[in-house]
Amino acid sequence: MVINALLLAIREIRRNLLRSSLTALGIIIGVAAVIIMVTLGNGATERVTTDISALGSNLLQVRPGQRFRGPGRTQSTAPPLSLEDVDAITTQIAGIEPAAANATLRMQAI
Repeated sequence: MVINALLLAIREIRRNLLRSSLTALGIIIGVAAVIIMVTLGNGATERVTTDISALGSNLLQVRPGQRFRGPGRTQSTAPPLSLEDVDAITTQIAGIEPAAANATLRMQAI
């Protein structure tokens, strides 16, 4: 029974050689694409993890207030930090080496 099925499959592959080869080529390209994408994803994850760990454990971010948006939540009314605040943090707190200001703004890009 199995031998007959195998012989029938081989005969049909020989009859439709072009269709069979194109099907095999499609399967090979699909498997290769999945392998490449998984490898690239793992590599990108490793790179980001390495870059974040290179920042060190002595990194501290200071924000003036947390802003919440959504049902039942209100925005913070804390004033934004200024460059004078960054200078004060650097000069008045012992153990601070470099301090850098960072500004972000959310907007819609069209």
